[in-house]
This record gives sequence, structure tokens and C-alpha cells, in this order.
Amino acid sequence: MRMEYRKRALVGGTLALATVMWAGPAGAQDELTLEGVAESAGATQAIMDNLWLVVAGALVFLMQAGFAFVEAGLTRAKNIANIMAKNLADMAIGAIAFFIIGWTIAYGSSDSNWWGGLNDLFFKDSSDPSVLFDLSAGVTPATNFFFQVVFAATAVTIASGAMAERTKFSAYLLFSACMTAIIYPIVVAWTWGGGIIAQINIGDHVYSDFAGSSIVHLTGGVAALVGAWKLGPRLGKYGPDGKPRALPGHNIGFAVIGVFILWFGWFGFNAGSELVADGLLSFLAMNTLLAAAAGVIGAALIVYLKTGIADVAMAGNGALAGLVSITAPVGTVEPWAALVIGFIGGMIVVFAVLGFDRIRIDDPVGAIAVHGVCGIWGTLSIGLFAKYDDAFLSGGGIAEDYGLFYGGGFEQLAVQALMVLIVVAWVGIASLIVFTVIDKTVGLRVDEEEEAAGLDVAEHGSAGYGLETVGLS
Repeated sequence: MRMEYRKRALVGGTLALATVMWAGPAGAQDELTLEGVAESAGATQAIMDNLWLVVAGALVFLMQAGFAFVEAGLTRAKNIANIMAKNLADMAIGAIAFFIIGWTIAYGSSDSNWWGGLNDLFFKDSSDPSVLFDLSAGVTPATNFFFQVVFAATAVTIASGAMAERTKFSAYLLFSACMTAIIYPIVVAWTWGGGIIAQINIGDHVYSDFAGSSIVHLTGGVAALVGAWKLGPRLGKYGPDGKPRALPGHNIGFAVIGVFILWFGWFGFNAGSELVADGLLSFLAMNTLLAAAAGVIGAALIVYLKTGIADVAMAGNGALAGLVSITAPVGTVEPWAALVIGFIGGMIVVFAVLGFDRIRIDDPVGAIAVHGVCGIWGTLSIGLFAKYDDAFLSGGGIAEDYGLFYGGGFEQLAVQALMVLIVVAWVGIASLIVFTVIDKTVGLRVDEEEEAAGLDVAEHGSAGYGLETVGLS
């Protein structure tokens, strides 16, 4: 997801040629010059680019509903109102926090390598009419903001599932604000904003993360890990012998519907990250589809081999694992590689979920495994499978065969690993500070009585389901 745009010579030339052919003999008249045709074609392309990004942003916005359904379905009925409240708050608070300060930290103009700057607080510089409505530069600031802010909301929502069923609502609101105002925007500033990670070179190789396996998903996954660790496991999750107990979710239908909503929205997530309406969009959508499908198969296969059961919830997480895994390499790999990356992601998520359970990290929805572990895998996979240049690998030039499996050497894999380490270190430390401060002030976890009864009544004043729905009337 870059602020610089790919050359549009082919698209512009096609539009110009179509205009000339449509004009006929009159096109040779003085008032219709080639320069005028090119200008018209450029304006048309700019409108198409802005329109596509608004549509793609709306698809990513819809993913918020997908996260809400997945989290609600995989947790217990007594907490559904709390789950929905948190997801609603993520978008509301996230949009405002990103508008006030997150945007300028991520993309504000500055000579600093550490953040974009603080010159654009409250979007004040970008909302200047001379900038806001200028299509000559392509995508307008308002379009960029709309597309970027839904990514910020996605990053914080990832942590919601891992912290479900025992977090104070007020504490979660404070975390949501800090995440979208500072923690996530600094990761963006270092990468898509051109900061310290973007400036790292190993040989002639620089970082690559097309749509955010690390920038969005690993960021959310690390915050989720720190939050779940600070909170501790839910009541009854582990027996006296320390072995994990199943606390089944109340509605697998919700969870699967949520997966499909997320899968649908992910086409905007990945294809929208091209930032222009061009011929690559269908290729990005195809790789996204294939990786998700392979993730379902990979997760379902491993679970079946281990248990003999076709676990629907784990298969759904396999789809999400495939999607997270392909998010970084989606523009760099061939379709067969997208299948492999998604399939491996689906297998990884099963072992990761079981592994976190063993070390007593209670994650009710598997968010840490899906977004954190598979986010790492997706980022590293570029160093193995990169066939095409996505305008990052060579700093914007044309290059091929950067991946190790194509004879590209270890340099790309090394720079990808370094990026992962920096993101994990920053988000881990920053999240730990935020959660510690919250815990010492307003408190992070509800008391045992409220947790046992469910957060709906204690935190929101009424049950998410009516008594007649749960059979208690």
C-alpha cells in the first residue's frame, strides 16, 4: 500500500486512443489536440482510481461486521452484546483517533525517520481545498484517508477476539484509542510512510508488504498476544492439572458467516492496496481467492488427521489464515505459489492455536495464531516465493525473481525477517506499556462475579439475547 503510484501509460494510452477513434475526423480539428486527449484520459483515470479506492475501502469497512460475527460466534452467548459493542467502538473511536492524530503520524510530511510528522493534526492541511479536490496528483487526500482509516480499525479489532469475555469495556476503549492514534500509525510511518523500515537495504533488496501481513495483521496479533497474556485465561479455561478445557462458542453459524464476510471484504483489502484502477486488480483478487481456499483445506486436513473430526471453526480460521498469509505477497507471487502459501498458512494456524493453548495463552477466537503467526509467515514467504516486483522490492523499479526459490538469494528473506523483528519489538513494548498503565489505573479485567455472569449485563446493562431466546423465560 504505497503513496506513490504505478505508471499508467498503458491505461492512459488506451483511453486516449479510444477518445481519438470516437472523435472521428473532427478529432483532427484544432480544439482536440493530443495534449487535450491525454489530459482528458488522465482525468478519467484519476476519477476511476478514486472511485475504486472508495469502493475498496467500503469493502474493508464491511470486514468489521465479519470480525464481529466471528468473535460473537466463537464466544459464549452471555457476552454477545459486549462483543458487538467492542467492534462498534473500534470503528467509531478508531476513525476519530486516526483523524485527529493517527493520519499525520503515519503520513505527515517530515524529515524524521520515526514518524510522518504532526503538521496535519485533525487533517487540517490535507483538507485545504487546493489539495483536497486536486485530481492532478491522482488519489485525493480524502480518498487516501478513507482507505487507510479502515485498515487502522482492522488492526485494533484483531485484539478484541483474543481479549474476549474478561476485559473491562472502559479499558478496551482506552486501548482502542491508543492503538489507532499511535501504535499502528507509527508502524505505517516506518513502512508505507517511507520511514526507517522502508529505508533498510540488504544488498539491493528492501522490505515488501503489499497489503499488510505485518503492518496490519502482525501489529494486531502482537497487541492481541500482549493483551491476552496480561489478562490471563478465562475462568474455567484450564483444569487443576493445567490442561486446557474447551469453552465452546455459542453459534458456529455466526462464525462461518463472519468468515465469508471477511473473505468478501478481503478482495477490497488486497486489490485495493494497488491504489489505482488497473489491470492488476483481477490478478490480486485471484491470488486472494486461491490462498483462502487453500487455507481451508490445509487447516481442515491437519485437524482431521489429528482428531478424525472435520472441525468447522478451525476450517474457518484456515480461510482467514490463508487470507492473512497472502496479504503481503499477493502482488509478488504466481497463482500456484498463492495456493502453497495459503495451504501452509492453514496448517500453521492449527498448530499455533494448539501451541498457545499449551502455554496458557487463552485466545477464544484464535486471533493471535491467525493474524500474528500467519502474518509472520506471509511476510517471510515473499523472501521465498517472490516472482514479480510489487514496486517495493527494487525501490520502485522493474525486477523479477527476488525469491529464494527463484534463485534470488537470501537477501529478500533477511530484510523481511528484520522487518518482522522491528514490528514485533515496537508493538510488543508499546502494547505492554499501554496495557500496564490501563491495568494500574482503570483496571484491565472484570471481577470474577461479572465474568461468570457474562459481560452483557455487567458492562452494558442488558443481555445480548432475550431470556426467551436462551430458554430461561
